Amino acid sequence: MGKDYYASLGVKKDASSDEIKKAYRKMALKYHPDKNPGDAKAEEKFKEITEAYAVLSDKEKRSQYDRFGEAGFHQRFSHEDIYRNFDVGDIFREFGFGTDDIFNRFFGGGGGGVGQDPFSRSRQTRQIKGQDYVLKISVPFRNAVLGGGRRVDFKRGSHLEQLEVRIPTGIESGQKLRIPGKGGESPTGGPAGDLLLEVRVEADSVFSREGNDLFVKIQIPFSSACLGTSVEVPTLGKSKKVKIPAGMQSGGKIRLKGFGVPAHGSHAAGDLYAVVEVIVPTKLTEEQKSALQKLQALEL
Repeated sequence: MGKDYYASLGVKKDASSDEIKKAYRKMALKYHPDKNPGDAKAEEKFKEITEAYAVLSDKEKRSQYDRFGEAGFHQRFSHEDIYRNFDVGDIFREFGFGTDDIFNRFFGGGGGGVGQDPFSRSRQTRQIKGQDYVLKISVPFRNAVLGGGRRVDFKRGSHLEQLEVRIPTGIESGQKLRIPGKGGESPTGGPAGDLLLEVRVEADSVFSREGNDLFVKIQIPFSSACLGTSVEVPTLGKSKKVKIPAGMQSGGKIRLKGFGVPAHGSHAAGDLYAVVEVIVPTKLTEEQKSALQKLQALEL
């Protein structure tokens, strides 16, 4: 396990089937136990190259090995899977070597039953789950905050599929939704993999979010900041009329308890904060300018 099969046979990754077979024949002749009686290193080398050939000589296994790499391949294929439907008897018979006794000794064959014998074609197939697919999707801000349905189009193999996905309340960017059975097909007829939807929440023109709290900007003129006022604050539902106390500073916040992200799971409802921005006019009428000059004289 965990070996570089191409290196074991001394071939390149783009080697043809004939090149792989030729390399194995040459090395198998050199390291075959009948030619190296009592040589433990030769036996280990023989097992190593035979395992490599069992994988690289099989189109599907080689494809899986190239796709997932050493670690990923061995997570999906057991030692038994590697030798399923593998037969090199013809190669060894050309050399006048036996086969069954050697492989029974090396690989623990079970005398024609369901075992580890590389030549047995009657063994049961181990079900291996197919590959999981990852698809990045964008979700509108309010859809992510409130939850709801979302249609997802994705390509599965050569087919374009559509799914109606339930977006859970309060989902955040980076979180994943798992759709069972919508991933890749199993290489051995087992269950299909899953589809993982990686969520990116789109920005909103009105609200921003921190955790379960929402924020909205409210602009008021300088006079209202000094004297106090009432303003309409947008929420996820109907707007709320809120009092702005006299002396409110720019950047100050008014809290609307429970008007943030709705309660979900173990999370209580968040709050909504109206963030006050005091407007400084860039153009003044003569009347406004005169009034401000009087206020300036009063050190206001």
